[in-house]
Amino acid sequence: MKSWSRVVAVSLLLGASGCGEGAIMVKEVDDGGVVVYPYRAEQGNLLSSFRKEAVRLMEQKCPGGWATVREGETKGRLRQASPIAGSNDIVEERRWGIQFQCK
Repeated sequence: MKSWSRVVAVSLLLGASGCGEGAIMVKEVDDGGVVVYPYRAEQGNLLSSFRKEAVRLMEQKCPGGWATVREGETKGRLRQASPIAGSNDIVEERRWGIQFQCK
């Protein structure tokens, strides 16, 4: 029984590490860039906890402020939600992107 619980624990850790990504800067230029973050459709992009991370990244890049050039849904990804091999639990992660320019 102990070996089974170890396998489950390791599988859960590996599965969780793949979905722990928050807001990231996917493009950076001298005077701005693009940040992307995951969100749930039922929650909306404005209420996502990762939006605060995205704003923090933009503030770090542009301490004097920034202007939003464009924002909208961007390419998401599909991932396996279950750590058990052969499971068909596929989750679609939706992502929101913000292109910004420093003032």
